[in-house]
Amino acid sequence: MNSKSIGIGIIICDRYRRCAGGKCLRAMKNSEGAFSQYADTEVELVGYTTCDGCPGGNIEYAGDEMVRNGAQVIHLATGMIVGYPPCPYVLTFKSFLEERYGVKVVIGTHPIPEKYLKMHTRLGTWEDPAWQHLLEPTLADEATRAAYD
Repeated sequence: MNSKSIGIGIIICDRYRRCAGGKCLRAMKNSEGAFSQYADTEVELVGYTTCDGCPGGNIEYAGDEMVRNGAQVIHLATGMIVGYPPCPYVLTFKSFLEERYGVKVVIGTHPIPEKYLKMHTRLGTWEDPAWQHLLEPTLADEATRAAYD
């Protein structure tokens, strides 16, 4: 990696273990969603895996491997916050990875698809003000969200 590049790892929810990563990789390529912060930086994916299911048995191993392979940032995929229900461990994963490996952790990857935003709004999932900070990196404009449906 050169000085204008950053290594990232992505950890997805195990419910989506068969996910091919298309939305995350498209967002990374297009600097959308939580990847918009890297608009002027070359992003290198150094790891992609699941948490291994509740309560996240793979978080310790995955974090270690990703950091060893050059991850400067680990993204906890958007699926962790848009799933039904959202991951109850996402903040624990974030705190653990940051403390254990000294790596920055971002909650989210691709923009929240519009259909998920509408459903969670109807369900009241994200009414607590604490959610606003968690959702911020992946809340895009309506047209972008619709493109990720």
